[in-house]
Amino acid sequence: MTKTSYEELVNIYEEISVTSAKLEKRDIVAKFLKKISENDPDSIYDITLLLQGKIFPPWSDKKMGVSTNIIIEALSKILGESPKDIKRKLATVGDMGEITEELIKNNKQVTFFKVPLTVKKVITNLRNTVDFSGHNSQSKKINMILELYTSASPLEAKYITRTITEQLRIGVGEGILVDAISKAYNIDKEIIDRAYMLSNDLGEVASRTLESVESVKSLSITPGKPIKPMLAQLSPGIKESIEEMGEVLCETKYDGIRVQIHHYDSNTKIFTRRLENVTEALPEIVEYIESALPDVDFIVEGEVIATQDNKPISFQYILQRVKRKYDIDKMRDEIPLKVFLFDVLYYDNKTIAEEPLISRRELLEKIVTTSDNVELSTKKIVTPDNVQDAIDLFNWSVESAHEGIMFKAINSPYSPGKRGKNMLKYKPIRETLDCVITGGSYGKGRRAKFYGSYLLSILDDETGEYKTLVHAATGLDDELLESLTKRMKKLVIKEEDGSLLFKPEVILEVAFSEIVESNEYETGYSLRFPAIIKVRDDIGLDQVDTVSKLKQILELQNVNNIE
Repeated sequence: MTKTSYEELVNIYEEISVTSAKLEKRDIVAKFLKKISENDPDSIYDITLLLQGKIFPPWSDKKMGVSTNIIIEALSKILGESPKDIKRKLATVGDMGEITEELIKNNKQVTFFKVPLTVKKVITNLRNTVDFSGHNSQSKKINMILELYTSASPLEAKYITRTITEQLRIGVGEGILVDAISKAYNIDKEIIDRAYMLSNDLGEVASRTLESVESVKSLSITPGKPIKPMLAQLSPGIKESIEEMGEVLCETKYDGIRVQIHHYDSNTKIFTRRLENVTEALPEIVEYIESALPDVDFIVEGEVIATQDNKPISFQYILQRVKRKYDIDKMRDEIPLKVFLFDVLYYDNKTIAEEPLISRRELLEKIVTTSDNVELSTKKIVTPDNVQDAIDLFNWSVESAHEGIMFKAINSPYSPGKRGKNMLKYKPIRETLDCVITGGSYGKGRRAKFYGSYLLSILDDETGEYKTLVHAATGLDDELLESLTKRMKKLVIKEEDGSLLFKPEVILEVAFSEIVESNEYETGYSLRFPAIIKVRDDIGLDQVDTVSKLKQILELQNVNNIE
């Protein structure tokens, strides 16, 4: 069997990137996957990852750790171009991939001894960068990348760089890949979708399709491999939600870090909703959980909150704990934590996630021994006949310094990564959106040395691209202003006439009074009176709010205006 050349994959990238129609993109990917399964089946896993711009599956906590500066250093070494000149080009173009292609294409003085790259060689070298740490690690990473660049064509080099920077820019999201795998192997889309939801690994799903439909169906949740969290839509109101859903489990919504806790082989790991492993930062939560549940394999979900005098305190304090790498024992004393559990997805060698919520909750109540440190979420079963119970729970939750309440359909399964009407959230404060910073500008007056205003974007769930929505500056106190500026300086990809373009990485929660139409922004809308609430380091880029959610809020806004 022939090994798939990297050039062949790059040609597919190019073909997809100039195709705007989702169905055409799906067909291109499906045809390619089918060809790979026949000629090079051992590469199907890696190719499925690379089509997502990834080298590791979403559940893995391995990170490449190769910065733009390392790429620039590598290019400088092989091309003789100064790092400063490369950075100037980047400030103008804004795409490190295009810069890489241009530099290698235009360099006439160097003739490389080129060895044709294979998909296996590219992904192996990139994965190897993870193994280097400590003294001389940067040089070792540069050498791994140099080995690829010296054999790459300009076009191949562009996509190597885009893979490293995790900005593939071909417009292929998970939905298109699910559809493509379904079409390539003639397997019902629902089967592929379910397998992906439970395994959180499209590469594994694609590999299983080469075996049998039954092999795909057998994929399930595995302790140690975190899955995407089920997501909530907005509630139009307490009474309206209950009347629409019928019988619901109504529970307190806590203002903390949502966690997925895996216990297997007598070890416990804690993952955030962005699937980041934060076990070492939260040692007491490990202790609390291991005391509260039996020593069998399980996955439970809950919310960790920070407390003072056993009362909830600001979300920002829990962020300090999660991000802490040193002096953890000291922080443990300064910022005590407790956890509220609300779901169980796996227990004692059995997947529970697909069972009705009410059954999962009953199991949770049986297996958890509560304490001052581990509690179950406060809940009530509510129907249209006893809406007042939900109102009472909402009032109690807010008075107790919690965020609000959740509505969950009692017979619903757990749907990883899905946002649907089986789970709604209701909060008393102004509506908020989680937006990614994509641009900005310097402040004025005493804030002139800081980035004082940020251009915020949300995800277009049709194209997979970020679209601009609003500029926001209100809500930034001096401390946050300074820390954000330091952070964002590392993410600048273009600066012109005081305006900045940033690599999408930092997410802000923004409150607002109203959505309005606007030709100034790519979404076609903007926000009135935006105010930055907090940095959302607990969520990932795939959980940035979407244009669909924006339109849902707008619909609710219009209904409320009519009423």
